[in-house]
Amino acid sequence: MTSDFPVSFIPETALSVAGLTDYIRFLLEQDEQLRQVWVTGEVSSAHHHRSGLFFTLQDPDGVAGIKCVAWTSQLAKLMQTPTMGEQLIILGSIRVYPQRGEYQLSVWQALPAGAGLQALRHQQLRNRLAAEGLFDPQRKRSLPPHPQTIAVVTSSTAAAWGDIQKTLRQRYPGIHVLFSPATVQGEQAPDSIVNAIQRVERDGRAEVLILSRGGGAVEELACFNHEGVVRAVANCSIPVITGIGHQRDESLVDLVADASVHTPTAAAELVVPAIAELYAEHRQRVEALHDEMYHQWETAQNHLQQMRNRLRRLRLDQQVEQEIRALSWKNQRVVQATTRQLQQATQHVDVLRQKLATLDPKAVLQRGYAVVRQENGAIARSVDELAVGQELWVQLGQGEVKVKVIIVKKN
Repeated sequence: MTSDFPVSFIPETALSVAGLTDYIRFLLEQDEQLRQVWVTGEVSSAHHHRSGLFFTLQDPDGVAGIKCVAWTSQLAKLMQTPTMGEQLIILGSIRVYPQRGEYQLSVWQALPAGAGLQALRHQQLRNRLAAEGLFDPQRKRSLPPHPQTIAVVTSSTAAAWGDIQKTLRQRYPGIHVLFSPATVQGEQAPDSIVNAIQRVERDGRAEVLILSRGGGAVEELACFNHEGVVRAVANCSIPVITGIGHQRDESLVDLVADASVHTPTAAAELVVPAIAELYAEHRQRVEALHDEMYHQWETAQNHLQQMRNRLRRLRLDQQVEQEIRALSWKNQRVVQATTRQLQQATQHVDVLRQKLATLDPKAVLQRGYAVVRQENGAIARSVDELAVGQELWVQLGQGEVKVKVIIVKKN
């Protein structure tokens, strides 16, 4: 078979092998994506050489593979030494070798895959949020000392919700609690938590928000490391307290919150003071005021006696009269100041007494109200919780009665 072209014919666009290889090397090594690229795969072969460690990284199904080299100077800096059969995440750059017409990945760093990849992503997100200043202590707001309305975001079926309610009832009876339920585990948890926080903000009544759930495995707490949840807490218009997990757990939400404790119970204890402690502090202030008033009176009496003794020694009627007038004037000032402080203290005591009487549930019952409880002791707040035939306990101002639901009527 003969050719249609002369033997000496060479197209003007023809490249030499070196020229083609240089062109390929330019395309690969100058590409921004390939100059610093993360690749994940399984080490299928590895052998050491005095110049470095040469190995192949391939997909688990063996469809594709790439040759890699970690030079001797870089080996000590690797977090994970490539070993056959291991899943790794490799950071490197593409290099072309003209003599062999091959390309390979020059390795800068090697990390364990799986949990290692999650840890890497977590650390990258943490560094990025920290660079934005979301974890700065200056951003954290102080908690209201005596909130009247608080919001709780957690699961309605979680033990955390029950612990929080119990602690709030014991420490600060009468406080208004807004419950915004959310899923706190699984793929739907981040969106659910963000929506729950936004519901609280739209309502506008809460002065502080508790975001809580009990402890669990690391993967169960992953929603509290989600960027959307972290930013929702950071952008919340009211202070946020987190009570997530146990002491060994720390999430990104804990870092961005205005206050963070280790359990739901501790969060409830932090958000409100104990009424018994407030009463004890009030008694201490009253006693301190009484002691100060007595001390001032005693000092005035001593000073008056000293002036009398001085007048007796001088025996000058004019000076005696002047000193008496001066002492009378000072005595009036002391009496006025003491009377004013006593009135202020009395008014403060009356205000506190009225507040305590307002918070007393028994006083509410004496006015004709009643508390309806289910058989398990829970307060019935809505007809949605009740059913016909269900037995209830009704607590009156004097005693309790047991009743049965005959009709359930909704508004």
